[in-house]
Amino acid sequence: MKLTLTGSLGNITRPLAETLIAAGHEVTIISSNADKIGAIAALGATAAIGSVEDIEFLTKAFSGKDAIYTMVPPNFGAPDIRAFIGSVGKKYVEAIKASGVKQVLNLSSIGADLDGGTGPIAGLHDVEAAYSTLGGVAIKHLRPAYFYINLFGNMDMIKHAGILGSNYDAAAPLVLVHPADIAAAAAEELQAGFEGNSIRYVVSDEASAGSLTQALGTAIGKPELPWIEFSDSDALQGMLQAGLPEPMAKSYVEMGDAVRSRKLFAHYYANKPAVFGKVKLEDFAQEFAKAF
Repeated sequence: MKLTLTGSLGNITRPLAETLIAAGHEVTIISSNADKIGAIAALGATAAIGSVEDIEFLTKAFSGKDAIYTMVPPNFGAPDIRAFIGSVGKKYVEAIKASGVKQVLNLSSIGADLDGGTGPIAGLHDVEAAYSTLGGVAIKHLRPAYFYINLFGNMDMIKHAGILGSNYDAAAPLVLVHPADIAAAAAEELQAGFEGNSIRYVVSDEASAGSLTQALGTAIGKPELPWIEFSDSDALQGMLQAGLPEPMAKSYVEMGDAVRSRKLFAHYYANKPAVFGKVKLEDFAQEFAKAF
């Protein structure tokens, strides 16, 4: 198969590309960074250097492919996070139409069923809505859970404050996923093929915020590590002090509120997949401890 992947050499796209190339597929990887050309070539893929906001570039990169994998790259400097994500989705739609590609695997998110109140995930709701306007194109939306690796960003909190926390309580249920499990699911879908317009939840494990904290604390030799629930205001100020731009910080606070209200995962629990990924919380806790 001839495939184009967005996402440069990120945590999902790199292992996805490695799996596909090992299986004998012809892979093109889109990156905005020309410095990645050598590393992409070393994988056995072809680099396409350009912007995901450039419809003409995307159309060329998608043309002649059997299937494509799309994801919206993060933009922490965007003044309106939802609008940025949605706008990239619309550009993908235009390029898909112009290129004639007939199979699209899209990286969305758990919670993308909700139209608002979910922080950056609301933008992925808009991307899914834009894709629904495509006729004659098979579309599969992967809806992964909360990335384990986002917890690496909390290491300073643990080291300097001796706590882990956010603006939701210790009993709040969390659905967790490792990028390796997302890459494996993506490789499976692209190689098996799919029809119509459908979704697939991708999850590695489930835990409460408190049990997550206990697992990480035990792995790093701090079994007494507590989970602390912050107010929205304190959560916002903490992220701003850590250097996060205000629009993104506010967006994350809104996402935390969606966890606190228990609405973020409601659709997932009603449509839970029969099979989970391989990387369990205890496995990631050891990965976290090594990085800690």
